[in-house]
Amino acid sequence: MQVSRLALLLAALGSTAHAAPGFFRSPALSGDTLVFTAEGDLWKVSIHGGEARRLTSHPGLESAATISPDGKTLAFAGQYEGPTEVYVMPVEGGLPQRLTWHGEGAIPVGWTPDGKVLCSTRAYSTLPNTQLVALDPNGKGATVLPLAQASDGAMDDSGKSLFFTRLPFQGSNTKRYEGGTAQNLWRYDEGAAEAVALTPGYPGTSKNPMWWQGRLYFISDRSGVSNLWSMKPDGSDLQALTKSTVFDVRTARMDKGRIVYQQAGAIHLLDTKDGSDREVPVTLSSDFDQTRERWVTKPLEYLTSARLSPDGERLVLTARGGIFVAPVKAGGRFVELPRKSGVRYREASFFPDGKTLLAQSDESGEIEMVRLPANGVGASEALTSDSKVFPLAPVMSPDGKWVAWQDKNLQLWMRDLTAKKTVLVRTSTFRPFDDLAWSPDSAWLAFVETSTNTNRAIRLYNVASATFVEATSDRTASFSPSWSPDGKWLYFLSDRTLRTAVKSPWGPRQPEPFFTESTRIYALALQKNARSPFDAPDELHPAPVKEEKDKDKKEGGAAAEKGLPALDADGLAARLFEVPGVVGNLA
Repeated sequence: MQVSRLALLLAALGSTAHAAPGFFRSPALSGDTLVFTAEGDLWKVSIHGGEARRLTSHPGLESAATISPDGKTLAFAGQYEGPTEVYVMPVEGGLPQRLTWHGEGAIPVGWTPDGKVLCSTRAYSTLPNTQLVALDPNGKGATVLPLAQASDGAMDDSGKSLFFTRLPFQGSNTKRYEGGTAQNLWRYDEGAAEAVALTPGYPGTSKNPMWWQGRLYFISDRSGVSNLWSMKPDGSDLQALTKSTVFDVRTARMDKGRIVYQQAGAIHLLDTKDGSDREVPVTLSSDFDQTRERWVTKPLEYLTSARLSPDGERLVLTARGGIFVAPVKAGGRFVELPRKSGVRYREASFFPDGKTLLAQSDESGEIEMVRLPANGVGASEALTSDSKVFPLAPVMSPDGKWVAWQDKNLQLWMRDLTAKKTVLVRTSTFRPFDDLAWSPDSAWLAFVETSTNTNRAIRLYNVASATFVEATSDRTASFSPSWSPDGKWLYFLSDRTLRTAVKSPWGPRQPEPFFTESTRIYALALQKNARSPFDAPDELHPAPVKEEKDKDKKEGGAAAEKGLPALDADGLAARLFEVPGVVGNLA
């Protein structure tokens, strides 16, 4: 395959939300000066907007800018020597001065009233806890604040009250996250024995504290989308300052009653005195190197999916949003499917006819399923138009009439391509569905569902009756179902061999019991009175005659002539057979 000759065009980052190409992050404000991150560097511009001036040029990332109270010094996180550390430099530009050697991803979060850099770091904790440290910008030492867990800090004007989140950002961008690492606001008063929780009644995220004239300003997703809020220092009198219903407010900085914040890749300026809120129009003086056309010499490194055609002669490959149909053997035709600029394809696979492809497309703004010609000639056909939640890879039924998939809301869906109707099959409250597998006659869908005891179990869904059958119980973990072509067996993997080489949990080293090679292959008989195909022939069950096998193959097989046998759901889980000779770490 001449895959190495593919040229994949990188689309320019652009947004109708702001007037210039670029993606502007982590803004900081002091007087009329605005500093932000774009293209991995720090830039400076007036609060009125206009052409920004680049302050840094190192290949590493410079971010998290924050300006000193006197407006003269800029603190930021940089990667000049490799790890992310805290640096300071004049706001007008100049040689950066390194303040930390922590090796733990130190990040500046603000300044103290007396002109010290407040940064978060894990360098002073014997546990993986983030703490706040006040750094002298002249490199004359650091003071660890007396809190075991603290991040995202801001002090009041006296410097005696600290507002902070105990935990740092938990790493994902999950909407309305309410897990155990959700950021909540706290207040610590100098000399107090304990910090006080300010948002204990809300389980979601409240972060990025900022202080101004007796009120605490912060970011919270309590309206469903992250917006700017304010409250009194005791947590009362909550007030919403912005009311976005689409894009989150990501980061924010305060300067004398004005808040500059990032939203949808643009920078906004909010004045708390009159409530005015406007976007700052920014243009960059840059060569925009990241938008140039680039040659990908090893495109297989960017491969996201690869699936065989029904006849096994071709592969459909998905890489960097493009779809390619390649011959398995040398000499065949290599096809790159055309696509509109800015459109990204995902999870391409063949329809049973081998002439068309099923793929996901973001052309409409949502991720929808489309049908595409496998030879690249002809227009695409939209198969769905009602997507609201990010869908995962679709699985086509053997007859080409149904498509099953799950989404990020842990919902299992099925689409009738003939009736053009989408059906919600099942919703999980725990974990995603795994290992979707269609029966050969497209009458049943097998899938894996995680039970409340965390064991995975196999369920079967009947398309015609919309009913479920429990193929395995939750007493043991079962997964990876696969139907036999004749419709008589459902093979799967299961962890049922629980043996350990550790003789006892007691001894000189007190090892824990460790289970290895616990997975075996099992088979469920889909009809009653079935005999394991791995049992040796006997006088009642002689070996099949070779000629009959050849005749079956020549005529398309008895199963194809007579149709597949009906699945007998009664007592299915009890008709269990172990496939001999295979055991190990098969998962």
